[in-house]
Amino acid sequence: MPSFERLHSLGVLLILTFCLGACSSNKPAPKTVVPPPAPKKTPSQDQIRRNNVSFFLNRAEQALRKGHLTQPAGASAYDYYLRVLQLQPDNSKAETGIQTIVVTYVERARDALRRRDFGEVNTLLKRAEMLAPANPLVAEVRTQLVRERGRAQLDLPQGEVIGLPADELTARSAGLVEQLQRVAERIRSEQLRVIIVARSDPEGRWVYQQLREAVPGYRVRGDIKVGNPARLILIKSSGGAL
Repeated sequence: MPSFERLHSLGVLLILTFCLGACSSNKPAPKTVVPPPAPKKTPSQDQIRRNNVSFFLNRAEQALRKGHLTQPAGASAYDYYLRVLQLQPDNSKAETGIQTIVVTYVERARDALRRRDFGEVNTLLKRAEMLAPANPLVAEVRTQLVRERGRAQLDLPQGEVIGLPADELTARSAGLVEQLQRVAERIRSEQLRVIIVARSDPEGRWVYQQLREAVPGYRVRGDIKVGNPARLILIKSSGGAL
């Protein structure tokens, strides 16, 4: 049989083992250390400016493709190019873009000049001049316009001139229709011939239609010429008809 001292030592050992296990199980787990989030990098003012320049250049190109040269206000190619130049005054793409708009207006003016639509030529040149004052291309077409207007005046016969107000002609107002009806009565009663000078061929044909409808059954004789200002020239009838 084991001695009393040995049993006592074994009991003490068991008690110590139990206490160490209990103390070890109650020990709190170590905390996990989470590193702080890295601070967000704020873009510099220069980067913000470059991003805005790129954005407005893209919008300008889209507006150009849609034909929005200077209209609508605030959303045209010209407006977007101006915003680019406000951010970067020496931006070559914006400068070239504005020059493209000017050239487009000049080409349209040349086309209108070939049609002898002098009013449209003048309107287009004014738009180009607003973007690029003293532009040599605009000055060249302006000189051609003056010359062609002079030739057109020489081509017209002499006669009584009746002006057609531009605003009323654009609106095709009732007042203008009444004026044309009175003129048509004179043409029929006095056997006159009429030269219709209008800003475009469709506009001239509308005027002729009003004259013709005002005197049913009567053949209004004359011709249509494109020019500005719009007017009627009444002359003694000498043959020829619309």
